[in-house]
Amino acid sequence: MTRVLLVRHAPTPETGKKLTGRLPGVSLDDKGLVLARATADRLNGVRLAAVYSSPIERTWETAIELGRPHRLDPIAEVGLLEVDYGAWSGRTLASLVKLKAWRTVQQTPSRMIFPNGESLADAQRRAVATVERLGTAHRNKTIALVTHADIIKAVLSHFLGQPLDLFQRIGAAPASVSVIDLPDQGHPRVVAVNTNGDPEKWN
Repeated sequence: MTRVLLVRHAPTPETGKKLTGRLPGVSLDDKGLVLARATADRLNGVRLAAVYSSPIERTWETAIELGRPHRLDPIAEVGLLEVDYGAWSGRTLASLVKLKAWRTVQQTPSRMIFPNGESLADAQRRAVATVERLGTAHRNKTIALVTHADIIKAVLSHFLGQPLDLFQRIGAAPASVSVIDLPDQGHPRVVAVNTNGDPEKWN
């Protein structure tokens, strides 16, 4: 059995205020570093075979902290990139909630294609393919994948067998850890969602 830890990046000054997307130059703040290190400490006893990361500053910085106790350098993986929000990137959430398309994101996200960007359905397909590929590459080991909230929620929706239109019902807080087991045979199993990284809480 392969165990995949989906880790959301720790917070930046823009988390919860702006849709940063793939914009460069947004790094963890002091709170973010504290949370990233706390999650790394909780995962210290987990034998990680590899740490993969979306190649964006906030995810990469989180991945460095996660890998440090295991003497693992993160590996950049473009399949874990944030959704390409296109023209929405960098806008405040307060401005986006006023748009008609915001209701689509919340109620029927499978239909959402961001202007000059990516559809949530396409983002889900490439992220799930990435998880499956990396899981196969590290068969019967545990790996950490550091990525973004919407990517984590989309991946979890897939492995839970639920429609993408329900993905907003899943939480993925900054520096949280969700866990998926990929057995050699049988169905995948979602073991934990949106935890603080304490393996004692995973059943």
